[in-house]
Amino acid sequence: MGTIGAVIDFGLFNALTQTIAFFRQNAVWASVLSFIAAVTSNFVWNRYWTYPDSRSKPLAQQGAQFLLVSIAGLLIRTPLFAFLEPILIRFFQAWWKWTILSPITVAHNVALAIVIGVVMLWNFFANRYWTYNDV
Repeated sequence: MGTIGAVIDFGLFNALTQTIAFFRQNAVWASVLSFIAAVTSNFVWNRYWTYPDSRSKPLAQQGAQFLLVSIAGLLIRTPLFAFLEPILIRFFQAWWKWTILSPITVAHNVALAIVIGVVMLWNFFANRYWTYNDV
């Protein structure tokens, strides 16, 4: 279900940063919103598809555990994205010449890919061994 979450994350992030001026200038906020959407989807898919046997735990308890893991993931992701974004923008502005995608778009997506990869590992292991430990 991580793949579906990543697609939602990238899709919403790019929709926000490409269409709304505020998010174009404040990509960190777009990253936060896209993360929330992806995490919400991941919880539903994990509870009902990936770990259907985990429904022996009450929804509220499992939801709270998933939320705590996700908040920790967001606390890892947000500063990392904020750190990487300006570095990658400068890097891609210096050498990116492909006109189809702007250097800022590429930098944003590379930064997002890095933080998704890092947080995906955290979320998977923390949820697998805490939130869904009854499977």
